[in-house]
Amino acid sequence: MAAPKKGRKQSAQGRPGRTLALMLIAIVALTGGMFASGHTTPRLGIDLAGGTSITLEAQNEPGQKNAINPTNMKTAVGIMERRVNGLGVSEAEVQTQGDKNIIVNIPKGTNSAQAREQVGTTAKLYFRPVLTGAPTGSATDPGASPSPSPSGNSASPSASGKSPSPTPSATATTQGRAVTEGLAAKDGAKKADPTPSATPSDSASPPADPSGEAAAADVQKQLDALNCSTAKGRAAASEKAAQAEDSETIVACDPDSQYKYALGPVAVNGERVEDASAVFATTTGEGWIVQMKFDDKGSDQFAAVTGRLVGQAPPQNQFAIVLDGEIVSAPSVNSAITGGSAQISGGFTQQSAEDLANVLSYGALPITFKEASVTTVDAALGGDQLEAGLIAGAIGLALVIIYLLLYYRGLSLIAIASLLVSAVMTYVIMSLLGPAIGFALNLPAVCGAIVAIGITADSFIVFFERIRDEVREGRTLRPAVERGWPRARRTILVSDFVSFLAAAVLFIVTVGKVQGFAFTLGLTTVLDVVVVFFFTKPLMTILARKKFFANGHSWSGLDPKRLGAKPPLRRSRRVSAPVDPKEA
Repeated sequence: MAAPKKGRKQSAQGRPGRTLALMLIAIVALTGGMFASGHTTPRLGIDLAGGTSITLEAQNEPGQKNAINPTNMKTAVGIMERRVNGLGVSEAEVQTQGDKNIIVNIPKGTNSAQAREQVGTTAKLYFRPVLTGAPTGSATDPGASPSPSPSGNSASPSASGKSPSPTPSATATTQGRAVTEGLAAKDGAKKADPTPSATPSDSASPPADPSGEAAAADVQKQLDALNCSTAKGRAAASEKAAQAEDSETIVACDPDSQYKYALGPVAVNGERVEDASAVFATTTGEGWIVQMKFDDKGSDQFAAVTGRLVGQAPPQNQFAIVLDGEIVSAPSVNSAITGGSAQISGGFTQQSAEDLANVLSYGALPITFKEASVTTVDAALGGDQLEAGLIAGAIGLALVIIYLLLYYRGLSLIAIASLLVSAVMTYVIMSLLGPAIGFALNLPAVCGAIVAIGITADSFIVFFERIRDEVREGRTLRPAVERGWPRARRTILVSDFVSFLAAAVLFIVTVGKVQGFAFTLGLTTVLDVVVVFFFTKPLMTILARKKFFANGHSWSGLDPKRLGAKPPLRRSRRVSAPVDPKEA
């Protein structure tokens, strides 16, 4: 018995059962994760589930170059997400595509005209003084006693980093009182100075007149009726507040602190904010703060409003930062802020500070958006398209299976099993990618999956043909499998690399639905390599030991006679020619 050659390592080829077991464990784990997550079906795109898809193209404002950058685009996406969420839409999606496009996908059941109006208009950012407020869901009572109000530092929101929380203050305040007194004073001040931005005045506010009292009573009713406890109520309140004139008094919701406020006329327009940034204050120990800088006119206006608010009792010493009719933050003021620079502090995290800075920056965001395309798909039409895509995929798969059965016979069982494994893994991974990264299966993605059937089948054909070539050379099946695999492996890797490279380039240079095709094609190409290496090859190695395949049964697809095989290669000892003895 010949001893094994030294240096010949026992690779995974000698343990195909172990490789198959690991592959099956991975499939079971992925499938279990899919059921555990509760997402047992792939997330469908707008063209299959129905809904509205809006493509917006960013454009520089006149005189502003290079304004289209990742930071500004991220800010714009955040604003649009707030607007879409304000519609009460669930499962909406807002994301950037390429360098200057934003895609807004809104599922079925949404008013498409309202959605287009919401995401296509420019955001409005204002600073308004707070007149009074009350907890969400409660009504202010003219005879109510003073109640706790939100507390805060100088121009600082609550510890949430966004808005004041209903934490009781140590001092008694007029929070929860009737709005009449505060509004009447503001109305008198407004008559003295009709401009939207208030200016400091040394004189006392004039007494309210009957018209001011009537306006105060009207706003009181609005504040009492305002319901900020539901998404629908907040959306209605934001829409109404966003449509108000700069000189009008409004009521608005602060969803983060669960408070509702009556706000005075606009004191500073958001366009006056030149810059805003989140900074970690190491010297003062305040942690993350938001710094903002106004232009010359905004500096004067902000100094005026903070100078007037500093002497007021809470909550009238607060100003609200209002974006699209919804309060983003409502910090209090302890001293007049002059010089055009201000900072907001109050227990921010890095993320909350950056979010508020982005909102403040949007007031002067130097880009606008043009509606590039709008696609609205009825739910029934989406269902029909999905059904047609599935039928096309089933027909393509059936044709491939028929070809394999007719040409490869027994070998086709290995190919069919590999196709089923690839299909299961593709389905499971697509289902998991929906909640993980927001992947949505659209019609081009279905086309990519159908194309992948041919790519996967091509890998099996390359492997089978390499084995057949070895059998034609006269080798038995087990050596033929091991000798044919290295050459087939190189061909499969090169072919799949080219397919993956094409998918990657297509994904990078395209936008919109075409990316769905590219992503699916790339995903299935990677899975093809995994299935061939960790399922098809080990399974072929195991079946090569079975008599049905090893003996070349006529239905195995490896019949030497049908393949025109040469006689078996046999090793024989070389017979040396007789040598004449040398003469002495």
